[in-house]
Amino acid sequence: MPQIGAIRRSVLLALVFAFLAPLPPRPAAAQAGGSKGSLDAQSAVTPVDPESAPRPESRAVRIDTPIVVDGFLDEPAWQQADTITGFIQNKPDPGYPATERTEVWIVYDERKLYVGAMLYDSEPDRITAHSLKREFNSGDEDVFGVVLDTFLDRRNGFMFGVNPHGAFRDAQVFDLGRDLNFDWEGVVERVGRINDEGWVVEMAIPFTTLRFNPTEGEQSWGLNFVRRIRRKGEDVFWAPLDRRFALFRSDQGGTLHGLSGLESGRNLSIKPYALAGTQRGLITGGADETELDGGFDVKWGLTRRLTLDLTFRTDFSQVEVDQEQVNLTRFSLFFPEKRQFFLENAGIFEFGDVPERGYRLGAGLADFRLFHSRRIGLFEGRPIPIHGGARMTGRIGGVQVGVLNMQTQATDVAPAENFSVARVRHTFFDAVQVGGMFTNRQITGTTTETRYNNSYGADVIVHMWQNLVIHSYLAGTSGRGTGENNTAARISAAWRGQLWDVSALYRTIGDSFNPEVGFVRRRGIRHSYATVGVHPQPDWRLVQELNPYVELHYFTNQASVLETRTATAGLNVDFLDRSRLTVTASDHFERLFGDFEVVPGAVIPVGSYDFAEGSVQYQSSRGRKLSGLVRLASGGFFSGTRRSALAGALWRPSHHFSLELNAEYNDIEIDGESFVADVYGARMEYGYSTRLFGSAFVQYNGASDEFVTNLRVNFIHAPLSDVFFVYIERRIAASWALLDRQVALKVTKLFQF
Repeated sequence: MPQIGAIRRSVLLALVFAFLAPLPPRPAAAQAGGSKGSLDAQSAVTPVDPESAPRPESRAVRIDTPIVVDGFLDEPAWQQADTITGFIQNKPDPGYPATERTEVWIVYDERKLYVGAMLYDSEPDRITAHSLKREFNSGDEDVFGVVLDTFLDRRNGFMFGVNPHGAFRDAQVFDLGRDLNFDWEGVVERVGRINDEGWVVEMAIPFTTLRFNPTEGEQSWGLNFVRRIRRKGEDVFWAPLDRRFALFRSDQGGTLHGLSGLESGRNLSIKPYALAGTQRGLITGGADETELDGGFDVKWGLTRRLTLDLTFRTDFSQVEVDQEQVNLTRFSLFFPEKRQFFLENAGIFEFGDVPERGYRLGAGLADFRLFHSRRIGLFEGRPIPIHGGARMTGRIGGVQVGVLNMQTQATDVAPAENFSVARVRHTFFDAVQVGGMFTNRQITGTTTETRYNNSYGADVIVHMWQNLVIHSYLAGTSGRGTGENNTAARISAAWRGQLWDVSALYRTIGDSFNPEVGFVRRRGIRHSYATVGVHPQPDWRLVQELNPYVELHYFTNQASVLETRTATAGLNVDFLDRSRLTVTASDHFERLFGDFEVVPGAVIPVGSYDFAEGSVQYQSSRGRKLSGLVRLASGGFFSGTRRSALAGALWRPSHHFSLELNAEYNDIEIDGESFVADVYGARMEYGYSTRLFGSAFVQYNGASDEFVTNLRVNFIHAPLSDVFFVYIERRIAASWALLDRQVALKVTKLFQF
C-alpha cells in the first residue's frame, strides 16, 4: 500500500511539472486574426493596453420633453446627445476594437436619466436571447449593461443590464465589486427590441432609484458600458478593461459630465403584503392549517448613503425550496440563503472565508462565515415565524456599517429568539480594509438553559497593485455551546496576474468555536493550503485560455495530528464559446477517529486511508439553445471505491420556455457491498412576458427517499409589485405518504415617495 501511494504521488508530481510548463503567449498577429473570431482587418490594428489606455469622457444633455421608452430611438432629443462609441474588446482579444459597432446616447430631464443604445449586428438572426425573467443569467446571452458611479468615488455604483427581449437585471456595486448586491432591485423602465440592423435598448432610470449628492451644482458621474456578443464569446467596453475584470470595476470607468439640477426625492418606500395559505401533512399531524396574514416592509434612505429597512410579520412563502444534495462527507452541508430580505445588502455582513473574484483561495464562505442568515427563522429547513426586525446599512462618513436585529416567535420546536448583528468596515489609502463584527443570539422566552450565544471578530483585507490580496481574521465565541478552545484565525496571501496565480493560506478553528448565528463546516482543525497556476492564452483555434494548476490541502487536528491531506493537479480549458473542460487527478489521505456512516448501512471504521481518484467534466456553451454538463469521477473511497456521474441538460427553444434536467449518481462499494445515493431533478420555466412567469420544479433524493414538488406563478402587476401563487409538496417516495403540502397566494404592492 505505501508503494502504491508513492507511485501515485510520483505520477501526480510529473503531472504538476507538465501542467506548469509555461506555454508561449499568443502572437499579436494571430491574436488579431480571424482564428479568434475578430475581423480580418484587425490584423493591421495595434491593440490598446486596457490598463493604461486613457479613460473616455462624455456629456449628458438636458431635455425638456420626456423620452417614451418603446425601443424606437425616434425622439429628436436623441439627436442632441453626444454619440458614445469606440468600444474595445475585453474578450476574446483584449485591446482590439469590437467586431460590431455600438452607439450609445445619454440625456436627462428633471426626473429621469435616459440611456439609448443601437447595437448593430451583421447577423441579427443570430442574436442570442434566452430569457424574459428579471435577474436573467447575463452570461448566457447578448446583453447591454451600464454602471453609474454616482458619487464619482471610483469604488461603488449601480449596474443595470438588458437583453434583446427586455429582460432586466440590476445590482449595487460596493468596494470595486468585492461586494455585488444582485438582490437589490430598482425601479427602471426598459425595453429591448431586435430589428433588421441589430437590436435597440432604451432605459429610463428615475433619480429616485439612485443615490447621489443633489446639493452639488453641475456634477460628474463615473460611467462605463458593456456589450456581450454571446455567439462570438465577445465582451466589449467603452472604457477598456483587462480580461480579468468586469463592469463592476468602476475605478477603471470613464466619466459622464453635464448633470445639474438633480433631485433625489425622499428615498422612502413602503411595500405591504397580504397572504392566504393552507398547510397539511405529517408535519401538521394530518390536520389542515389555514393562514390569513399580512405585513409590510419599509425602506427609508436616512442619508444619501445610509438606508434603514424595517419589516413586520416577515413572510417568505414565495421562496423556492432548497436544492436537494447528497452528503458523502463527514461534515455539514451548506445551503445558501434564498430569502429576499436577507439577501439584500448581504455582502456588508460577510465575515469569514470571503472569496475574491479570479483567485483560488482554498476556502470559501461555505466553509466558515461568522454570520449566516439561515440561522434566523429556519429550523432544519422549516420556517419559524418572524415577528419582524430592522436593518441599517450603508456608510457613515468613511465607515461602512451594517446593523441587523430580528425577533422570531416561539414554536413547538424552537423558543422565541432575538438575533442581533453589527458589522463595521473602513478602508484606508484605497487599499487596506479593516473591520469588525459582533453577533448575539438570545432566547427571549422562559427557559432554564443558557440564554445567549455571542460571536465576535476582527478582519483585515489588503489589496495592492491590482494583483495581491492579503486576508486575515481573528474571531471568538462565548455563551451557550462554547468551551475553552473557542477561537478561529486565518492568514492568507494571493497573487493573480495576467499569467500566474499563486496563493497560500493557514487557518485554525477551535473545537469549541461555536457561532450559533454563523456556519462552520469543520471545527477542531489547523488547515494549510497552497496553489500555483498559470493562465496562458495559446494561439489555438477555439481556445480562449488554459489554466493548469496544482493545489494542496493539509488538515490536522488541534494536536497537530494529520487528519486530511489532498493533493490535486488540474487543468481548466476555456473555449471561445465559453464552454469549459476540467480534468483533475487527486491523491487523498484520511484518518478517522470514529466510525463514519456514509449512507445508511455503509459504515467506514476507525483507521487511516490512502486513496486516489480522477475526474473529468465538460460544460458546453450555455449560449446555445441546447446545452449540457457531464461529470464523471472514479477512484478509491476510504476502504472501498466510488464511481459517480453528474449529468444536466438545459433546453431553451425560445425566450419564453426552458426545460432543465439534472441527475447525480453515486455508487459506493465497501467490503464487497454496493450502496447507491442518487438525486434527480427537473425544472420547467415559462415566461409569457417580462411581467408574467411560471415555473415547476421537482426533485428526488435517494438518500432521504423524499420527492419534492414546487410550483410558482409570478405576475408583476406594477413596478416591484407582485402576485405569487405557490404550491409546495414533500412526500416519502417509498410509501407516497404526504410529509407536507403548502398552498399560498401572496400579493405585494410598492409605494414610493
